[in-house]
Amino acid sequence: MTDQIILTLPEDLSERARRIAESTAQPVEQVLLNHLRTLSEPLPALPPDVQAELDALKSLSDDTLWTIARDQMPEDAQSRAQILMDRNSSGQITDAEYAELENLAQRADRLMLRKAEAAALLNQRGHIFSQSDFTASHE
Repeated sequence: MTDQIILTLPEDLSERARRIAESTAQPVEQVLLNHLRTLSEPLPALPPDVQAELDALKSLSDDTLWTIARDQMPEDAQSRAQILMDRNSSGQITDAEYAELENLAQRADRLMLRKAEAAALLNQRGHIFSQSDFTASHE
């Protein structure tokens, strides 16, 4: 079964699709279908509090976004997480330590989400950067 969708493309995209179609001897429609098939499934929805936190980043200044993008877990939390991961790997972790490890992992995940969103916003605002731009300034 196929559905018909009429789509109006901006001139730059339609020209790019035409060039690709010519160079690959395919119809433009096939080029566009092939590209659409490469798209990944949508990501699952985030919890409302996490989504609200990420949405709030949109109103921050570039300087503040750079600070967030460079943020790191405190060294003591990183060290503690490593100790707990080692204990978990060796099967010597207690229930309380496992709960602590889960908490640290959740903190790290949330930090990574904030950093990624800050980087995406900086990119949308025209900033060009490399991985090294996202290390803490004291490193």
